[in-house]
Amino acid sequence: MRKSFYHYLMKYRQPTDKDDITQFANSAYDDHSFPKQSQQYHEISSYLEMNGQYLESMSIFDKAWDAYLLEEIN
Repeated sequence: MRKSFYHYLMKYRQPTDKDDITQFANSAYDDHSFPKQSQQYHEISSYLEMNGQYLESMSIFDKAWDAYLLEEIN
């Protein structure tokens, strides 16, 4: 069974914000309502559109999602 997107994203968490995905991972970690068990693009993207004020652009999520699919599906 593949990991949730949140679990995948946490590997990018760092003490300092090195890039967009690291900033996203750090912010998602601090977001206690983030759908941590989800593997569904639409569920997570809808959540972020309503609650992801910490994301500068949804393209950051899309980039992280594409990497997640490449790593977790293959």
